Amino acid sequence: MEITRVTVREIDMNMVKGIASIILDDCFVVHDLRVVDGDRGYFVAMPSRKLPNGDFKDIAHPLNSETREKIQEAVLREFFKLKKGQGEKPQGDEDL
Repeated sequence: MEITRVTVREIDMNMVKGIASIILDDCFVVHDLRVVDGDRGYFVAMPSRKLPNGDFKDIAHPLNSETREKIQEAVLREFFKLKKGQGEKPQGDEDL
């Protein structure tokens, strides 16, 4: 699996500092990954939904730690480039 594109939009909602989309192998997109500023630094949270009991469940997630690390590295790299003014500016979801 190759991450062929990453777009990040900077936001400031408490601990959430960015929202990302990734394209895998130029054929599958995952939206709404969150860049979170946690107690031990930044990390990427997978898209999730709130269950009736108040818990959250991932909608999509990697099946192994190697893939999770690959996604996190790609998203955080683009997030920090964006913060420095060097990242790709998202045009909207129409080009994803």
